Amino acid sequence: MKIVTVGDNCMDVYLADGKGYPGGNPVNVAVYLRDLHVESAYIGWVGSDKYGDEMIRAIQNRGVNTTHISQKEGKTAITYVEMIGNDRSFKEYDEGVMVDFSLSTEELHFIQTHQLIHAGIWGHVEKYLPILKEKGLLTSFDFSDQLDSHLVKTLPPHVDFSFFSYTKDDQFIRDFLKEVKHQGSKVALATLGENGSLAYNGEHFYKCGVGKGAVVDTMGAGDSFISGFVYGILKGFSIQECLQLGTETAAKTIRYYGAW
Repeated sequence: MKIVTVGDNCMDVYLADGKGYPGGNPVNVAVYLRDLHVESAYIGWVGSDKYGDEMIRAIQNRGVNTTHISQKEGKTAITYVEMIGNDRSFKEYDEGVMVDFSLSTEELHFIQTHQLIHAGIWGHVEKYLPILKEKGLLTSFDFSDQLDSHLVKTLPPHVDFSFFSYTKDDQFIRDFLKEVKHQGSKVALATLGENGSLAYNGEHFYKCGVGKGAVVDTMGAGDSFISGFVYGILKGFSIQECLQLGTETAAKTIRYYGAW
């Protein structure tokens, strides 16, 4: 099983103590996949600063293939984080060198040696997904909580598994997921925080609750859910089993500070 994640990375810097933790949706998903014993690779740009060095070293130390991380002159992306109780609130985001991110021909060929590509809404990868899906790769994309993004209207035909973040199981999100599925995704999913998760495959809605346990920091919970879900898909699990695996993976992440 080989999965490649592509696009944004950032240092999550907590305002309370100034500590920085490596993160970013594709980075986190790649790391969590390695925890599931998946062969994962990450492609992205980091800066020439200390955070860039730290990002590469941290990802390497978790066993992710980093041969296609590029270090560019400039700053590594930073997201400033404020803790409100045990939940995180994202503040200022400095995109750094990732603002100009693009993929080379060689990187596109490398991606095609994998079974599935995962990317997110901040990663500047969307223009490549039609090409890669046409080449036969499974595609996964995290739209985060940007339900009104213009990409929601254009990208689902090229995304097999479309992930969203929302708050509860209501008629709005059910209609929304139906529309995303209708546009072309195989499965449309929403993580609902403390209310679990919801998936729609064109025939049925599938629901899963959340695991029990103390919540220390919710950073990375959605990303670890994605890793568990796509792992289950490639293993041939049912949608309900994939939701459950995603939930179990996320439950581990919320027990410590930082994404990983």
